[in-house]
Amino acid sequence: MTTHKLNPKVDEFLSKAKKWREEYEKLRDIALDCDLTEEFKWMHPCYTFENKNIVLIHGFKEYCALLFHKGALLQDTHGILIRQTENVQAGRQVRFTNVREIIEIEPILKSYIRQAIDVEKAGLKVELKKDFTIPEEFQCVLNENPALKTTFQSLTPGRQRGYILYFSQPKQSKTRVSRIKKCVGRILDGKGLND
Repeated sequence: MTTHKLNPKVDEFLSKAKKWREEYEKLRDIALDCDLTEEFKWMHPCYTFENKNIVLIHGFKEYCALLFHKGALLQDTHGILIRQTENVQAGRQVRFTNVREIIEIEPILKSYIRQAIDVEKAGLKVELKKDFTIPEEFQCVLNENPALKTTFQSLTPGRQRGYILYFSQPKQSKTRVSRIKKCVGRILDGKGLND
């Protein structure tokens, strides 16, 4: 284990982990061995280089993962990076179901982390898609409510995108309309979908 300063919030996170604890600890060791700074962001262990997010450790029901924040920019020579959903633009995961899988590719993970650090040193940015199609139902509501339109346009691009994706998902118009109605107050308050 490295001599880097361990973050007490990560220690607490690990002590409370009911699932994936051994896997989290191994991923932590790997990240720290790559000279990253251990932080706790978004309720998960996050590892940074010069205050830039490099990787995050998180778990799900079926797997735990090491998330590369700018994974889309990495050369995935081993074919291990996974795009979590079609709407994820920058991040890529490497998924695991047991600690043995992590140990088997530890040198590869370290090389990907070093590559991610190089991406940050070079100042590279993921070219984010900015033009999302606003669902017809939401466009009608915006046209009828100038205050809502102004407030929506003042939200950060990420918050706007979150709402647009959320409103676009349902196949039925009545479900889209229902979602929009439920979110109007949040938008008027200047809040994002998950704030």
